[in-house]
Amino acid sequence: MKSLLKFIQIHRSIKQHATRFSLVVVILLFGLFMEAYMHDFNLVYITLFFVFSLAFSSGPIGVLNIGNLEADFLRKIRLFAHQEGKIPISITNNSKTTSWSVSLHNDDTILPLAKLEGESSKILHFPVTPDKRGKFTYGNFYFESKYPLSTAHLSKNIAQRYEGFVYPEPKGKSLAAFLQEEEMPYGEEKEFDGLRAYDGSQRLSHIHWASVAKGEMAVKIFTQETHTPKLAFDFHHAGSNDEARLSQLCLWVLECEKKHLPFSIQMPGKKLNSSKESIDDILQILSTY
Repeated sequence: MKSLLKFIQIHRSIKQHATRFSLVVVILLFGLFMEAYMHDFNLVYITLFFVFSLAFSSGPIGVLNIGNLEADFLRKIRLFAHQEGKIPISITNNSKTTSWSVSLHNDDTILPLAKLEGESSKILHFPVTPDKRGKFTYGNFYFESKYPLSTAHLSKNIAQRYEGFVYPEPKGKSLAAFLQEEEMPYGEEKEFDGLRAYDGSQRLSHIHWASVAKGEMAVKIFTQETHTPKLAFDFHHAGSNDEARLSQLCLWVLECEKKHLPFSIQMPGKKLNSSKESIDDILQILSTY
């Protein structure tokens, strides 16, 4: 009785739609019935009941194949505007039987799950490319399957939605270029570190004249030795408009995190400090500005 109630509960969560193979089965059953009625062949009766049994049993099998699957978003990840990120989703099979030929869908993306053993889980990484910064909600996920005979199109909605933040697109002038421009307060050239093409922004004193003599305009690169304990960025000096400033600051924050450099950001009305706030908290403030 409990198994029946559980099946009814699972069945209510599944949407079913007929496929073209459903019509094939109906035509086949009708043809076999007419053949059996007119000629009274035992072999036709056997075939008729065999096809009917397969068609009848495929419905419950398909429902149980997809009905015991659950999805859970594992953690918040760093998403950036106009850049592809991958949201980790854990798919769990709560049944003791293996689920076959299931795929995870969204409005415009499909990820095949293929086979999932009973009482096990698998992690899928769902690709997403946010088009703007700020609070981010992503939903409309559902499982889909035509198992076992493709006579029915079964789907199960996933109620959970991913909620997080999309940070500004990290782009702009590199931290090395910023340090080079701010050479007096932030450090001095330490070691020669190779050559790169001249793009018009470097100092004339850095031009590698031996390369110029060979017909190639190149400049010398030096590593910076930082003397100050903390880098100080200013919102109003970071770009020509708010979006450009936020993108530039986001890039510098990520580079400082990678190089383990302390920093502060003077925002309108408040000052952000890496020694008091986490990197994700600072990025979140930039994303919702």
